[in-house]
Amino acid sequence: MDGKIALEEHMAVPETLDDSLQIVGTAPGWELLRDRLLDIGEMRLEQMDKHGIEMTLVSLNAPAVQAIVDRQEAAEISTRANDHLAEQVAKNPDRFRGFAALPMQDPELAAKELARCVNDLGFVGALVNGFTQRDVSDSVVYYDIPEYRSFWATVAELDVPFYLHPRAQIKERDFATSGHPWLETAVWGFARETSIHALRLCGSGLFDEYPGLKVVLGHLGERIPYDLWRIDARMTVTGAEYKGARPIGQIFREHFHITTSGNFSDTTLRCCLDEMGVDHLMFSVDYPFEQTDEAAIWYDDTPILDDEQRRQIGRDNANKLFKLGLD
Repeated sequence: MDGKIALEEHMAVPETLDDSLQIVGTAPGWELLRDRLLDIGEMRLEQMDKHGIEMTLVSLNAPAVQAIVDRQEAAEISTRANDHLAEQVAKNPDRFRGFAALPMQDPELAAKELARCVNDLGFVGALVNGFTQRDVSDSVVYYDIPEYRSFWATVAELDVPFYLHPRAQIKERDFATSGHPWLETAVWGFARETSIHALRLCGSGLFDEYPGLKVVLGHLGERIPYDLWRIDARMTVTGAEYKGARPIGQIFREHFHITTSGNFSDTTLRCCLDEMGVDHLMFSVDYPFEQTDEAAIWYDDTPILDDEQRRQIGRDNANKLFKLGLD
């Protein structure tokens, strides 16, 4: 299928490049991965052209800003990364758009930077790498707590999606994976951490206060869609402190959109389609951590989708959600 839009596609600036090295290690291929992260041009366009991707929404790598404990430094790196991304997008505005990196260490600074990126730089939303650290290295701050309501008010006012992207839990706090470092990141830890964060948002009353909020999750929903029935069923027994006015399943299906990034499975896609509906799914790759050819060939050939669904998920939903204005 030609004309696809991909939207969990990453870049780095020199200040954040080592974050990706720490995740993937010095395995063979790091040099190519590094070059692809730093490139928002020829290398990326070559892959897009070869595999039918018309537009890519580009975002900063992980955890990047969210791992900077100093609030002012986090704000400075965010601004620097966003300005660099805007400069690169301006060279190919028909092929690239930008997601804002945000200094979530300070809700007011984050809101201000998001407004600047949307209103002045033309970005289509924000991508934030999970919880934030601030002040001390082993801190973990989630965005369901009351002090972030002013930030969410800005997101709602700007009417842009918020992409909640994974990051690994702080090692000092991650007792469950002790002795099994292979569990910490993409194998399991990313989905575990991101799904808990997303469910915290659902359970905080946030979507009742701001009914227009739209949150995006990658990797076919970070495993949440496959447990929605059980979540709602057990909430009838153990949900005494739940603050939402609607069941979690209803909130998730109405406010969350999920992408195929890094999860190219027919059976998983079928479950997501059944649980979420075709309107809430979108194509993505997770470039350069995943291979564009593997993502695109699987998506173009999967028998789970008919031609109409393939176009809607591959292009139309993202075009509408992010107001891209493509024909």
